Amino acid sequence: MSTRVAEHVSALELADYQKAVRLVLRHPLITTVYPDSGALVTVRRWADQLRTDLMEVLGYRLITTADTARLQRAQDQLDATRPALTRSGRPFDRRRYAYLALTLAALGRHGAQAALGELADAVAADAARIDGLGLDTARKHDRDAFVDAVTWLTERGALRLADGSATSWATDPERAEALYDIDREVLTAVHQPTRVLQHVASVTVLLDSAGARSLSEGRRAQRLSAARRARRLVLEHPVAYYADSDPELAGQLRAPALAEDLTRLTGLTVERRAEGIALVDTSGRLSDTRFPGGGTVAQAALLLGARISQVAARTGRHAPELLPAPTAAERLADRAGRIDLALPAQGVFADAATDGGGEEAGAGGERSVDTAAAQARYPFVTISWLRGRTKDITEQYGAGFAAELRGDTDRLLEQVLDLLAAMSLVVRVEGGVLALPLLARYRGVTAEVKTRTRPRTPEAAAPAALFPADDVKDPA
Repeated sequence: MSTRVAEHVSALELADYQKAVRLVLRHPLITTVYPDSGALVTVRRWADQLRTDLMEVLGYRLITTADTARLQRAQDQLDATRPALTRSGRPFDRRRYAYLALTLAALGRHGAQAALGELADAVAADAARIDGLGLDTARKHDRDAFVDAVTWLTERGALRLADGSATSWATDPERAEALYDIDREVLTAVHQPTRVLQHVASVTVLLDSAGARSLSEGRRAQRLSAARRARRLVLEHPVAYYADSDPELAGQLRAPALAEDLTRLTGLTVERRAEGIALVDTSGRLSDTRFPGGGTVAQAALLLGARISQVAARTGRHAPELLPAPTAAERLADRAGRIDLALPAQGVFADAATDGGGEEAGAGGERSVDTAAAQARYPFVTISWLRGRTKDITEQYGAGFAAELRGDTDRLLEQVLDLLAAMSLVVRVEGGVLALPLLARYRGVTAEVKTRTRPRTPEAAAPAALFPADDVKDPA
């Protein structure tokens, strides 16, 4: 089921239009200052065509105002690969997310401006009513977490620093202060949930796929929903495996129209293999996570992935054991169950649960899978083998690794496996991992440690850096 993507865009302007598409897909909130001063101008130029194509192709809704462009995604799976980031570039933890939500609520009760200390007191009062949270402005740890939430809003233009310094306040709130102007339009665009959160009884109720195949829909509507889900799966994930999809979704993934639509929409190339399909972004114009990439975890993941792939390719008596992988529906059910354990057991959440919310949630987790999914088996690698190879990698290339990870191989391995799983290269299972087909792309990767010396002080060498020797294609 093909759509007429970029119908009113000329061949000469298609590249500019695709740039706007990539901008809004990579940054669901665009303002006059975020991600840069020119992004909103680019998106607003193509706003009408973007609204049409994003809805028809992906089921995404684009809302534009004078100072914002907000993309409301249709979410089919739980995805932890796009976290909010702290000032130091680390993913938000639960405390920071809670402070961000409470800060948004507190800003709604302020006027045109807010002092940071006053805002912190308001958030602290709300946080005190939440078991296990709290915000003590006398504690540096809490102040840093709160300032990370405020900085996240500032970077997006919801707050504008009028005077003072948030960093100075976090260091010494008795001597420093910061004053912010509040932008109501951006603040409203930041939080636009697609569900009434007060009625959420399970995390899967937030997902669009739970109702995507309703029996009340006509056959044409069901096919349109499946086509959109297939395009979203290819767009939002490093690879879409046929064996991981239900029969209707797998059929849409194999349809020629999918590749045509996504290529014309994004300007990227769709790559097909026997096992699945991927949207290849070698330049990083759209990907939120680069692989291969820089940093200790990404470098170690590339090296460990190459070793896993070599083991997976063995045949005969040295061949690894082949095991079935959990399906996407099973992985979703497992993640959702763990998250649902943290939902409040009283108030509106409990009331909503008695109104059938749990049945909706269950509908999203029970999907038939193709016969190929039940038969697909993948090479199994044990956790003890992974620990040994991680230790070997650290000993050989550790000079280029961050010190805190170089000395803690178990922590490094945990982060490496999380990254490999996020890139659909492995599936984590009890006792180890299963090597997925995409991992074979990195089988021949090698690396070397290069040391740069400073001419001024020959006896002192700069920290070693790890550089992949192979020019490896980015699957994302």
